[in-house]
Amino acid sequence: MSLSAHLSPDLWIEQIFSSRAAAKGGVVRRKQRDVERLVGMNRFKHELKRRGYSALTNAGDIIIFCNQEPIEPL
Repeated sequence: MSLSAHLSPDLWIEQIFSSRAAAKGGVVRRKQRDVERLVGMNRFKHELKRRGYSALTNAGDIIIFCNQEPIEPL
C-alpha cells in the first residue's frame, strides 16, 4: 500500500486529532502499524503528550483517548 504524496505526517496527525470523535473528547482507534509507518511512534507519543491525551495498545490497535480524564482498568 503506497501513500499519497499529499499525506504527510503532519497532515495525518492533524486529521486524527481533528476527527469528530477527537473533537468531542472521545476515542479514536488506529492500527499500530499505520502509526509506525506514517508518523513514527516517537512523533505520535510526542503529540499525545503535547495534547495531554492517553493511549493504550491491544492486538495491533492503538486506542486514543482524546481527553485528559484518567483511565481506569476494569
